[in-house]
Amino acid sequence: MVKLLMNSLRPYYFVLLIFFFGSCDSKPALPDPLAAGWEGKTVCEELINSDELRVLRCTFPPGVGHEKHYHAPHFGYTLSGSKFRIKDTTGTREVNVPSGTEFYNEEISEHEVLNIGDSTAVFLIIEPK
Repeated sequence: MVKLLMNSLRPYYFVLLIFFFGSCDSKPALPDPLAAGWEGKTVCEELINSDELRVLRCTFPPGVGHEKHYHAPHFGYTLSGSKFRIKDTTGTREVNVPSGTEFYNEEISEHEVLNIGDSTAVFLIIEPK
């Protein structure tokens, strides 16, 4: 009986494998921006978490960063800017991020940042679900 069942499912093995592997979580093994912090301290707070979106406010005083983490696709807005050292897949660079800067990333991304400026930076991160 079992052999008959296995033989009848044989044409569907490929479909079952695609379903199984396609349903696995594909997020990186890194924390998301809310879970990631800096030297054991939280840098982001959740402002909204609904069925449609999540909104975070992330605050970085001078000398504070964000450990390596991943971002789901998101829109960001800089409430207060500063100068950052950014490490990502392209290398390390220093970037001035002025207040009012907006950005959008359509793909999952990973990075680590450090505020090397002399002012506190604040970002809004808006993630559609």
